[in-house]
Amino acid sequence: MAAASFSVSRQGRIAASTLCLALGFGAISHAQAPPAQSAAPTTCQGRGFLPSPATYKAVEPLSDNRVTFRVCAPDATAVSVTSSDIADVIPMGINGTPNGLAMTKDDKGLWSVTTPAPVSPDTYRFNFSINGVPLPNPQGTTFSEARVGTNGTFEVLGAAGAFQTYDKNIPHGSVAVVEYWSASLGVQRRAHVYTPPGYAKGGGKYPVLYLVHGAGDSDDSWTSVGHAHYILDNLIAAGKAKPMIVVMPFGHTPERANANMLANTDFSDDFLKELIPYVEANYRTINKPASRAMAGLSMGGAHTLNNGITHPELFGYVGVFSMGLQNPQAIADYEAKNGAALDNAGKSMKLVYYAVGKADFLYQSVAPTRAIFARHGIKDVYNESEGGHTWINWRRYFNDFAPRLFR
Repeated sequence: MAAASFSVSRQGRIAASTLCLALGFGAISHAQAPPAQSAAPTTCQGRGFLPSPATYKAVEPLSDNRVTFRVCAPDATAVSVTSSDIADVIPMGINGTPNGLAMTKDDKGLWSVTTPAPVSPDTYRFNFSINGVPLPNPQGTTFSEARVGTNGTFEVLGAAGAFQTYDKNIPHGSVAVVEYWSASLGVQRRAHVYTPPGYAKGGGKYPVLYLVHGAGDSDDSWTSVGHAHYILDNLIAAGKAKPMIVVMPFGHTPERANANMLANTDFSDDFLKELIPYVEANYRTINKPASRAMAGLSMGGAHTLNNGITHPELFGYVGVFSMGLQNPQAIADYEAKNGAALDNAGKSMKLVYYAVGKADFLYQSVAPTRAIFARHGIKDVYNESEGGHTWINWRRYFNDFAPRLFR
């Protein structure tokens, strides 16, 4: 028995050694030699066949709310961190400012920089620029899709941003990515759909908000950087908002000649003829104007002006964030096309919410747009904030808008 036992053990060691040699790990000996002392790494790049987390933190919020960024790029000659969300801390190359914060390299090829000022508690998009090429965080796990390309994201925690932060102590809804065929456009389309806590258990129908992104974004944006799902989870848990389904369409349509991004009949055809029927056929929805809403930011605000407030037979609630009409000819054309619908909206619309920042480059469109509302008897709830054309504002507009829905 002893000899048989030795034979099996030896065969097992031979098989294991053969396998390890095939995988490039080296053979296993019966008596293990002490591990050799590895030399200190000479580069910040990881070693081995499979990628693993780096030994450095790519994004590190500090105790004073400044943020340190790091990226490993030994062969690069110029590296910076860029962001379109915090121009007061990370410059955007406007009015003679540099585009981003320049980073410095250590002897192992690790580049780093710390913001010169604190970053307010919130969620932000950013990229590294390596020799002029934008790169999402190679060590990141959260990202936000733009109209084209992808951004890394990071969050600075704090009381001021808690309204849009994941809370482990409350129930959470779900976000699904849905694909549908648009016969109107002849293409496959995509949307993100939020369903509130408890929806998956079945039973009961829900009101629906159609929430559209801006020109630089995608249907992913309202959740990946806008945190609309966390905002609603927190509001619903606090009893401040009604449980609702939120459908986030892709606001862009295939490029074609003479298609206006902000007044695009292709988007209208897909939205009204394809997406809404798809949602109402596949989700438990309450299909009446008092239970439908539409809102959007920037380009999505234009889509709402063209397809939400002009369809009071479909929507009882609309919200326009950071968008308006100010060109006299555009205003005349808009009213000529939609005058009767706007009159009906003035009589039946339950809520028209309009929000903009004082520093927004579209601020001058506010007065002409509100004048349109007034001419057609539409009473708006107006929210004029500080700040400009940023997600910092849009998250807060949504947090103020959502509790007003379906009351």
